[in-house]
Amino acid sequence: MLIVGAGKGGTALLKMFQQTTIMEVVAVVDRNKRAPGLELAATMNIPTGSDWRPFLMNDIDIVIEATGEKDVFEEIRKKRQKNTVVIPGEVAYIIAELVEEKEALIATLKSETARRDLIFNSTHDGMIVVDEFAYITHMNDSAAFMIEVDKHEAIGKHILQIIPSSGLPRVLKTKQIELHQELELENGRKIITTRIPMTDESGRLLGALAVFKDVTEVMQLAEELTNLKEIRMMLEAIIHSSEEAISVVDEHGNGILINPAYTRITGLSEEEVIGKPATADISEGESMHMQVLKTRKPVRGVRMKVGPKNRDVIVNVAPIIVDGTLKGSVGIIHDVSEIQRLTNELNRARQIIRTLEAKYSFADIIGTSEEMMVAIEQAKLAAKTPATILLRGESGTGKELFAHAIHNASDRKYNKFIRVNCAAISESLLESELFGYEEGAFSGAKRGGKRGLFEEANNGSIFLDEIGELSANTQAKLLRVLQEREIVRVGGTKPIPINVRIIAATNVNLEKAIADGTFREDLYYRLNRMPIHIPPLRARKQDIPALCQHLIHKLNQDYGRNVEGLTEAALRYLSSYDWPGNVRELENVLGRAMIFMKFNEIWIDVHHIPPLQILQDTKAKEVINGEELRPLEEMLEKYEAQIIEAALRECRGNKTATAKRLNISIRNLYYKLEKYGLAKKYMQ
Repeated sequence: MLIVGAGKGGTALLKMFQQTTIMEVVAVVDRNKRAPGLELAATMNIPTGSDWRPFLMNDIDIVIEATGEKDVFEEIRKKRQKNTVVIPGEVAYIIAELVEEKEALIATLKSETARRDLIFNSTHDGMIVVDEFAYITHMNDSAAFMIEVDKHEAIGKHILQIIPSSGLPRVLKTKQIELHQELELENGRKIITTRIPMTDESGRLLGALAVFKDVTEVMQLAEELTNLKEIRMMLEAIIHSSEEAISVVDEHGNGILINPAYTRITGLSEEEVIGKPATADISEGESMHMQVLKTRKPVRGVRMKVGPKNRDVIVNVAPIIVDGTLKGSVGIIHDVSEIQRLTNELNRARQIIRTLEAKYSFADIIGTSEEMMVAIEQAKLAAKTPATILLRGESGTGKELFAHAIHNASDRKYNKFIRVNCAAISESLLESELFGYEEGAFSGAKRGGKRGLFEEANNGSIFLDEIGELSANTQAKLLRVLQEREIVRVGGTKPIPINVRIIAATNVNLEKAIADGTFREDLYYRLNRMPIHIPPLRARKQDIPALCQHLIHKLNQDYGRNVEGLTEAALRYLSSYDWPGNVRELENVLGRAMIFMKFNEIWIDVHHIPPLQILQDTKAKEVINGEELRPLEEMLEKYEAQIIEAALRECRGNKTATAKRLNISIRNLYYKLEKYGLAKKYMQ
């Protein structure tokens, strides 16, 4: 490997690749002799230089161009050997950023681990953790001191080898918490221990924890003094020394004890809790203390909100039973509000990412007809190339589905996929949406400007649907993107380089639009380098059964139905129709049929399907018999004008309703009204 550029990115890459055995850095080059990467390479005995050309030998597998200079990258590409791969500076910079981020995360992880160990070992309480087989996995310094063992030798041994009288095996067996149990160690120390089984959310046993305190002196005093006040103080001292938030209530559910950790988490002082009902600290949820006092059974892992700040917590509560008599209950509270906040942020980030992803692959395209297989094979071939792709086909044939699949099958699939309907955005907004704008470009412009969709899609793909609806000005700007691989924001002068694959789609005759002067010829040739014609449904009727099965499965999930399919008669009926609305119309018809089916019906029959106007053959005969034959395109245009006029009359001149009825964009409708001289007749 040869690294060209010894700045921040090159230095980070050098450090990373020197730590792996699969790469050998043979030289580091930079025109700046004081570049930090050159100094680092010298300490590693790696050759350095100011010119990369002498190092570009046959045995170089990879050249990383980390200068970020386009001219350097292009020159290296021209002079490299056939088997040498050149990685551009942008990628090197991203890798360097990721390396820095990784190092920062590792440092944070080490810091958190060290902090955890510090807390674990700084407490005066002895703590021992065993796995589900009673073998010691963790032991803090206080526990090792009390037991008088070397904790490194003790870890990995069975608990009974270290503490023969330990009750942890019993806790593993019963899965019951044992609170404040007295135990005398072999060295004569007396301890008070709490043993807690550890289970996951599904109740599977993971191990057990023992928290204990050396109370030898306290026990000696307790043996001499039976004063209940002294015993209470001892128990309070144990609870107060715990880092876990603890609350204790009496048998009536009134608070009798909390520790400082409880006040820190809930924000409630002793005056607000002691002597008050157990519900005093709850802002959302039911009191687990009252439930435990009622059932005499412990509860674990209950979510609720406590205190005036509505802190999210998980609560474990167990009954206090002395000589068979219920004396109260004790609860341990774990703060999970920060975890909840981070989880919500992660979910929001995932939701944003999902909107930028392509959802479909070639496996989602249904069809085995020869026409469809040709289109799919062309699309798969196009996906492997960086070429601009033009998807051509009628409305409802699945052009967007193809665009998703092409992106997912390309080497850009891990980057953004942006979808733009050129006819759905007004002409005044489309340019700023596509190319972005600078601050002050127009009234209402955001402070600092705004990135356009082309910038958002950098290194990914952008799908421009209904490309034939672009205005002349936007067409000129799009041509610049295709030619120069750069954009200029609205109100700006500085060109911004981009690396975006354009997938365009149209259902209009672009060749005729060129002849009519509504579409640029030079843009057409740029877009039409890789045309893919998606056949209409009438040209691949053999795919209708498979399409129906796929759509029924989808509609079952949408409508909560369990329809199994269509009868043979229904399939024949659907196959006799020419489907001018293509797959979208087929889905609409099947959806309407399922809506009107009874819930006990599982097969779609002919009577479920709304009437289909099978007029293709009749209309064709009327055209041929009613007037002499003329060029097909001229006859089709005349018939199209008649259909549009009939639709306008039916919709009482409402153009928006007419466009929806004909399943075309409102912009396309206005174009056709002008084309056929109907605009003045139906002015609103």
